Amino acid sequence: MMEFRLEALLTDIETLVRCESPSSDLDAVAHSAEVLADLGKALLGVEPERIVLDGRTHLRWRFGDGPARVLLLGHHDTVWPMGSLETHPFSVADGVLRGPGCFDMKAGVVMALHAAAALPRRAGLSILVTGDEELGSPSSRGLIEEEARGCEAAFVLEASADGGAIKTRRKGVSHYRIEVTGRAAHAGLEPEKGINAGIEIAHQVLAVAALADPERGTSVVPTVLSAGTTVNTVPAAAAAVEVDVRVWDEEEQLRVDRAVRALQPVLAGVQVRISGGINRPPLDAASSAALFGLARELSAEMGLPKLELVPL
Repeated sequence: MMEFRLEALLTDIETLVRCESPSSDLDAVAHSAEVLADLGKALLGVEPERIVLDGRTHLRWRFGDGPARVLLLGHHDTVWPMGSLETHPFSVADGVLRGPGCFDMKAGVVMALHAAAALPRRAGLSILVTGDEELGSPSSRGLIEEEARGCEAAFVLEASADGGAIKTRRKGVSHYRIEVTGRAAHAGLEPEKGINAGIEIAHQVLAVAALADPERGTSVVPTVLSAGTTVNTVPAAAAAVEVDVRVWDEEEQLRVDRAVRALQPVLAGVQVRISGGINRPPLDAASSAALFGLARELSAEMGLPKLELVPL
C-alpha cells in the first residue's frame, strides 16, 4: 500500500503543477521536463533520457537490459497558458487537489513515478512522458508507437472517470481542414461579380455536420472558422480550419472519411480543397479486457473498492 507516500506524493505533484507548461511554449515545456527529470531521478535513482523532437522535450526511463514488457505513458504539457497559476493556484482542500494541469495529467505522471519507485524490481519497465500530447502528439507519436511495440501492457496515467472507473476503450479521431476559394468583389457596387466563399463554407459546414450519427456515438464538429477580409468585400477565401471527428468503430471512421473527401462545391466557380484525414483508429474494449480482468482481481485481493469500467 502507498499511504505512507501520500505526503511526498502531494509535494511532488505541487512541484510539477507549479511549473507551468503550456504545449505551445517550447521553453516552458523544456523547463517542465527538467523539473520532472529531477523528480524522477530522486525517486528512481537514474536520469531519464531526454528526447527533443521538433523542439519539444520528452523523457524516457528504461530499466533492465532486455526489451520493455510494460509501458507507463504520460505527458507533462498542458492546455493552460502561462499565468494560469495566478487565477487557479495550487491547493489541497477538503480532499480535493486543484491547480493547472493537475487532472490532465501531472498528478498521474507523479503517481507513475512513485509507483515505479515502490517496485522491488523494475527490469522490463519503460516510462515515457511526452511534451506535446495536448497538440495531438505530432512529434512524439512515433516515439510512443516504438516504445509500446512488443509490450504486454501499456498504462496511460490520465485521470479515471467518475468514481474511479477505468477507461478501456477510446474513440477514433479524424481531423480535416476545408478550404474554399471564391472571387472578391465590391460588396456594395458589384457584388454580382464576386463568388462568396463565406456562403460556400456555410454550405460545407452544414454538409459536414450532417455526417454525425449520435446513435452510433459519431460526432462531426466544425470548430474554428474564418472568412472574409473587410466589411465591404465579397469574401474571396474561407476555411473551416478544423473539423473534429470522433467515432467508436472503424467502419464509421471510414464512412465519414469517404463522405468528407466526396464533398462538392455548391456555388458555381468555387474551389473546395479537403486536407487531413484519419488520425487515430478506435481502441476497442476487447483489446484490454484481459488486462482489466487482472486489475480487478488484484484490486479485490488488496481490499480496494471494486474496480469498474467506464460504461460502454
